[in-house]
Amino acid sequence: MNNKNIKAGITVFPGSNCDADVYRVLNAVFGVNASFIWHKDKIKDLKKYDFIVIPGGFSYGDYLRSGALAARSPIMELVKDYAVKGGITLGICNGFQILLEAGLLGGVMLANDSLKFECKDVYLKTLNADTPFTCAVKKNSVLKMPIAHHDGNYFATGSITSGLNKKNGVIFKYCDEKGEITAGSNPNGSLHNIAGISNETGNVMGLMPHPERSSEKILGSEDGGWIFKSMIKYVKEK
Repeated sequence: MNNKNIKAGITVFPGSNCDADVYRVLNAVFGVNASFIWHKDKIKDLKKYDFIVIPGGFSYGDYLRSGALAARSPIMELVKDYAVKGGITLGICNGFQILLEAGLLGGVMLANDSLKFECKDVYLKTLNADTPFTCAVKKNSVLKMPIAHHDGNYFATGSITSGLNKKNGVIFKYCDEKGEITAGSNPNGSLHNIAGISNETGNVMGLMPHPERSSEKILGSEDGGWIFKSMIKYVKEK
């Protein structure tokens, strides 16, 4: 697959550990022209990129709160400007936490209700297929992806969740293999089984599970690839 005309930026912070995974998937699997952006790179803006990915990991060792220090890193001022101007921005796991801490998405991440690090495959129900991140997916599709986090328990006030519901901002919810959204299919205690949300304009999404770890058959699932296929499709068609 050759998508070398599409440019993607992957932010890298001290402690990021999924940046190379995202890089490999975008370049080797989907043929995108992806490159790393070090958190202290002295660049003017990010407008040369068609989309930005903030990968998972333990940025700054998760000191203070997960994502709190990275959200105040120099590169995030550029990411915020990029996102506010409509740039497509995906935060995965720790990247989701960073987007919350940066104020680009509403809500917070609490420790998993098990108080343990959870690492396993989960199922996600696609509630909104009309976004840059899901436009290649059918609504109500069930996708299998892995999680790997300690602080993935999404929580938000009633006003925030009300706003998400009004704008179809809840993109994915944890479900069982058949697509049923149940308490038993919630791996971390997230409010209303929420696994992925977008901002009001739909160009920023935070997702707790890892699509880059489920984009190749050899990894046990290719379902995560639909996130990247959607982003590529959206860029090509816009």
